[in-house]
Amino acid sequence: MHFRHDSDAPSANGCASRSRHAKCNCAAPMISKPRIVIADSQVLVGEALETLLAAECTIVARVTDGHALLQAVREQHPAVAVVDIALPVLNGLDAARISRHIDGSLKIVIVTAIEQPELAVSALQSGAAAFVLKRCASNELLTAIREVLQNRTYITPLVEKALTTGGTAAMPADLLAERLTSRQRQVLQLLVQGKSMKEAAHALGITARTVAFHKYRMMSHLHVRTSAELIRVACQGRVV
Repeated sequence: MHFRHDSDAPSANGCASRSRHAKCNCAAPMISKPRIVIADSQVLVGEALETLLAAECTIVARVTDGHALLQAVREQHPAVAVVDIALPVLNGLDAARISRHIDGSLKIVIVTAIEQPELAVSALQSGAAAFVLKRCASNELLTAIREVLQNRTYITPLVEKALTTGGTAAMPADLLAERLTSRQRQVLQLLVQGKSMKEAAHALGITARTVAFHKYRMMSHLHVRTSAELIRVACQGRVV
């Protein structure tokens, strides 16, 4: 016995089958998601950011240091890089600036826990298009990404308000940076991260004595007397 399928049944005008096919052909084209690379030294934070962005973005890489970010930009060609400032090996601001040299169309969104208006200025000067605090609502990062993809700049309102009401007396970042060599900046970044001189020496492949030399030269340049003051001035001056 032959059972006739619905598709075999003729319609009154013979067009039922064609109508169904026409509906399939009219489906709206898929809109591609922006390609994103996430750079955060804390794996847990990076995973959380990936989960947050996955619905609207394609995560092409998640890295934990500045050099790995540069490699991801070269190899994956992301549209946006979500970057924490406190990256090891190469800090987020320097990594952002170099990434923009690698790919001028790349949009940088800085995500940080440091609530300093001057840092937002430094981030924009380094080529970032957006500045977001980690304590902001989760949807604010998505808002920032949408804004930069429209070639607009975004600064979290918590910081933007402080920028419009006045600055601070901290030493300008560019002036402070000019006083330090590239190696001194590397040493200072590791000290800010809480590394001992021995640990910093191991990370940079130099001796502890050389680290100590750079440390005391920086203290002399910046007119500070203790390690704590050195780190405080470095953070206020947005050197790392």
